[in-house]
This record gives sequence, structure tokens and C-alpha cells, in this order.
Amino acid sequence: MAYSLEEPQTTAELSGRFEQENKARLELIYNVSKKVGSVPRMTQLLEQIIRMTQRTLNATASSILLFRDNDQDLFFEVASGPVGKALKQVKISAQYGIAGQVARTGKPLIVNDVSRSENFHQTIDKTTGFTTKSLICAPLVVHRQILGVIEVLNKLDGSDFNEQDLEAVVSVAAAAAMAIENTRLHQTVLDAYKSTISTLAAAIDAKDPYTRGHSQRVMEYTLLGGTSLSFSAEEMETLEYASILHDIGKIAIDAQTLNKSDALTPAEWDMIREHPITGANILKEIPFLEKASELVMYHHERYDGEGYPKGLKGEDIPIGARLIAVADAFDTMTTDRSYRAAFNVDDSTRELNRCAGTQFCPTAVEAFISNLRVGTRK
Repeated sequence: MAYSLEEPQTTAELSGRFEQENKARLELIYNVSKKVGSVPRMTQLLEQIIRMTQRTLNATASSILLFRDNDQDLFFEVASGPVGKALKQVKISAQYGIAGQVARTGKPLIVNDVSRSENFHQTIDKTTGFTTKSLICAPLVVHRQILGVIEVLNKLDGSDFNEQDLEAVVSVAAAAAMAIENTRLHQTVLDAYKSTISTLAAAIDAKDPYTRGHSQRVMEYTLLGGTSLSFSAEEMETLEYASILHDIGKIAIDAQTLNKSDALTPAEWDMIREHPITGANILKEIPFLEKASELVMYHHERYDGEGYPKGLKGEDIPIGARLIAVADAFDTMTTDRSYRAAFNVDDSTRELNRCAGTQFCPTAVEAFISNLRVGTRK
């Protein structure tokens, strides 16, 4: 809310204004705290935090700058305001500027006239054309480690930032720092999970010399289809896990049966047809793979209902499973087998199109082939 400095205000009016501002600051801190842990992507969370902070403090712009790895530079992780986009991927040395001072000392600052600050560095303003007049800067600290800083710039009404504004930004910085640290720890654990998953998938593929690398390729092909269908980040993650582990149930099948060159017996076919169920049962016991287990269960269903293990038909088959089925078939066709040489890409895509509507979902086939062509052109 903007106020004219020239308009006389009564004590009651001033008291009401301060009460409103304090209430807004408290609501900001409460809302930021609620956001932490509820937004799965760090960048999305930080963008929401700076927008709320900027709006509550009636400011022109705000940003969060972070250190990356062991780098001594600060990078604009997120930035709002008139030149926010121009700041993406810009870095500044922590040895200079007010942001650098706060990052080095860990002490928050209010600077209501940057022209009087010997620490103010004009490089960013000169680069972007933005004019910084005043700012609040607070460190992002967790476990005594400084991760970066949050900045809020220029009151819209030209007034000064005050100590209550600073307290609000310091509280927001504490919540943001915790969110960043939690996200990074989560990513570390996730990377370890993914490494384990890749190793497990490779071990399954190694049971058959003709399927080496199959699971990794099926994952890459499946994600092409998911991208074409504009899956959300969460859906893509589920698709990634399910596709690389689609054959995990084959761990229960002996290598002799998997590598058998002559016709399988009815009992052996029953064993093969059981692997989607076995795989799904393995995955559903692991919390972060539970959603992927459904796609693994149904990746051998056919669009015409003639597949296994449940004989699902058409749209009753989850779209993720339909994408995996297409990717699985494409990789099988384009790699050598003991009984034939690999088909080329054109012949394989023609076969997918021929079987669209019977074996494969037409939407899944089109999604995969359209993105495959884009990748091939690149």
C-alpha cells in the first residue's frame, strides 16, 4: 500500500498504518513457513518466497543469490522485478558489494541510500539499467554455513526500509535457507537412489547379452514421449523410475529361460508373463517407487486388451505404461537379437504406426515418434 509523504496523518491513522504493516509482515513469515516443505522444486519455492516478500514490503524488486559448490561467486538463483530475467545466471564476486559484505560477515543490513555506501557495487545496475536506491540484504544461514543472501530493493513509494522490514526479511531468510538445505539433502539422497536403481537395472540387463543397456535406452525413449505430452515434473520422475525398472521382475527368472533360443514351454511362458507382477510387488514396498509400480505392472498390456497380466484395454491402461510399451518395443526392434539383426529406425517407426490401435496406444506412438524425429533432426 502506497502513502503520500505530503499528506498529514493523525496519530490514529499512523497507528493503523503501522498495525497493518506489522500484520502483513507476520502473515508473510507465516506464509513462507507454510510453503517450506510443501513445494517440491526449490526454484519454484524461492520464486514464491521473493514474490511474497516483495509484495509485503511494498518493494520494486527482490532476489536470492546463492553460492554454488565451492565457488566464491554469488549467482542470482531467482530474481523478480523489472530486470529479473536479465539477472538469471549472472554472478557477482562475494568480495565486493553489499551482497558480498553480508555473505562474508553473516550480518543483515539496511542501506537506505546506496550512493552513500562505499560497499555498493554499481556493476549490476550498469549492466541491467536498473537503479538501486535502497535495499535490505540478509544472509541465508543454516548450521552456521552461509548459503547466500536475499535482497529486497527500493520501496515503491520512495520511503525508507525500517527495522521491522529487516526483521521480516531476516525471518524469511531463515526459512528459505532451511528449504534450500532440505532440498539439497533430498537431492543428494535422490541421486544415490538413482545410482542404485541404474546399477540394479544394468544387472537385470546383464542376464541377457542382447539386452545390455536396454533399460537405460527404454527410459530415455519413454521420457521422450512424456515430454511430448507435457507431463509434469512429478509425472516425469515417476516415468523415469518405472521405465528404467520396467523389467525388474525378471530378477526372479533364471538366465537360462531368458536366453532360451528355441520355443518356450507353457510353464516358461507363465514365468515370463509373471514378471510385471513380480516387479510391481517389489517396487510398491518402496515408498518413493510406489507410483512407478503401477506402470511396471501394466507395461505389457495391449491397447486391444490382448496383453498381460490383467488384459486391460485402451484408456484403462495408465498412459505411462502405454509409453513404456512403445519405448520397449522400439528398443527391441532396433537392437540385435540372437535370431535377427536390428531393424533400422524408419522400419521400426513404421511398425509402431502399423500396430497403433491394436498393440499400441496411438497417442503414445505419436508422442514418441514426434519427439524422436525432433531429436533426430537436432
